[in-house]
Amino acid sequence: MKDFIKILRFAQPYKSLAVSNVLFNIISIITGLFSVALVIPLLNVLFDQKNQEMLKPEFSLRNIKESFNYIFSDIIHTNGPQMALLFIIGAVMISILFKNLFRYLGLYVMVSLRNYIIRDLREKMYNRILVLPLSYFSSERKGDLISRMSSDIQDVEVSIMSSLEALFKEPLTILITVMVLVWMSPFLTLLVFFTLPVGALVIAWISKLIKKQSARGQSKMGQLIALFEETLGGVRIIKAFSAQAFFNRKFRQENELFTRLNIYSNRLSDANSPISEVLSVVILCMLLWIGGNMALKNNGSISPQEFIGFIIVFATIIAPAKQFSLSYSRMQKGLASLDRIEEVINSKEIIEQVPDALSIKQLNHEIEFRNVSFSYQGERVLNNINLKIEKGKTVALVGPSGSGKSTLVDLVPRFYDPQEGEVLIDGINIRQYVILELRKLMGIVTQESILFNDTIFNNIAFGQQSVSTGAVEKAAQIAHAHDFVLETDNGYQTNIGDRGNKLSGGQRQRISIARAILTDPDVMIMDEATSALDTTSERLVQEALSDAMKGRTTIVIAHRLSTIQNADKIVVLEKGYIVQTGTHSELIKQEGLYRDLHNMQKLIES
Repeated sequence: MKDFIKILRFAQPYKSLAVSNVLFNIISIITGLFSVALVIPLLNVLFDQKNQEMLKPEFSLRNIKESFNYIFSDIIHTNGPQMALLFIIGAVMISILFKNLFRYLGLYVMVSLRNYIIRDLREKMYNRILVLPLSYFSSERKGDLISRMSSDIQDVEVSIMSSLEALFKEPLTILITVMVLVWMSPFLTLLVFFTLPVGALVIAWISKLIKKQSARGQSKMGQLIALFEETLGGVRIIKAFSAQAFFNRKFRQENELFTRLNIYSNRLSDANSPISEVLSVVILCMLLWIGGNMALKNNGSISPQEFIGFIIVFATIIAPAKQFSLSYSRMQKGLASLDRIEEVINSKEIIEQVPDALSIKQLNHEIEFRNVSFSYQGERVLNNINLKIEKGKTVALVGPSGSGKSTLVDLVPRFYDPQEGEVLIDGINIRQYVILELRKLMGIVTQESILFNDTIFNNIAFGQQSVSTGAVEKAAQIAHAHDFVLETDNGYQTNIGDRGNKLSGGQRQRISIARAILTDPDVMIMDEATSALDTTSERLVQEALSDAMKGRTTIVIAHRLSTIQNADKIVVLEKGYIVQTGTHSELIKQEGLYRDLHNMQKLIES
């Protein structure tokens, strides 16, 4: 029941469709049972000649059987048995017509309900991924997230949504049929209820196993996709180190384990339907024996005609019970996938916006780090950082790898929040600002040029609406990208391929700079933007960066110290601490880490 309510929760926005489906199914079930119930008065009238002439009873729900008997008795008495037979055939045809009409209407609205729920699941998961903090993606494998978005949602669609109609319809069919059986013979119906819990317990036990195995299987599928995604990303290295056999063996082992889990889960699922059918037949045979003896004794508790009708009506439960059992077992497999999807949807959004957040349109005075400390997965990355970056100034961050430079910069646009201390803009803690407006103040260029499989124009205009061609071209000119763009096949409408692989490293970086410039940011953040480039590309990109930085507050993470000699302030970090600050000329005169790094680079370049 808890699982059923869990699914209904997703149908809440579309309750009108769900209610329509239930109403259509109720009408379909009642008309279907009516066609079956017509057998009882027909048998009574055709084969029990003493009841052919009857007194007309007063019509009510309590004596509905007598009313039907009277109608058919009157027809036979007046028009003969053939006309009664024709009448009942017509009644059956009409009831079957209505049954299937409303059955189709129920399916018609269910198609919309199923697809809307799956659409909402996809959107909720995608929207959640967009707002989760960067730390979430550091701890989760990308392939596993792809698996949840693809195979898990597909499994929900196949396993749960395809069973949703049955989960609405079959319980109603069973409930209404049981009500009819109680009306026909309370004793025989009570006998059925004493035996049903045994079958229900068996099915529940199997379903629990199915859900457990399916959860393990979907987790293993996530690992398979993660391994495949890693293989695609590292295929050059795999070939270079002749590691094909190693990866083949690793994939084969993971694939074999997933296959075994899947086989076991499917076998459990396939066993559910035969078991439920066998249990139904056992109950039916028991009813035939006990009810048959009651009808043979003819003691008034149930007539032979009524007993035959009872068996026919009871037989109509077998199909929906079997279908419900099958749907429920399928649902367990889908619920395991749904749990994995909900893990993402319900993941805590660490970077939250406060109520009544303040608007921010520009940087007026300064950015300040006040007593800032930050830990990642229990490891201290920044320690008691105090730093001011004045408007219009260029501040460079230097230091060995792992000293905390990138983490410090990531605190400014609130990709992370410090555990201690605060980051302020114009004297106000940045947690008080509207997050999207805060980030719009900044243009970010990272070491890895992150571009998308789209045109050059759309990559530069990324995230903005109604951008003019002139504005894009102007940004490209400042970034020293305009000339090489015009040399491509279709200019600004040239598709650059997956992650921009049709362009060189320097070209990709200049497109990234143009993208940052187009937003006209108050603050430029350069995270080792030239460290992965060759000398020629670095020179072109450095010229583009110099033009982009003019008149803006700039934070530069520098790999090559020669590129930041003109910075207004250089901040040297080591193991999360600020160990030196000053200009290039001031720091080069001091003994310390900066001079050591500078001398080391000079030695390497020479």
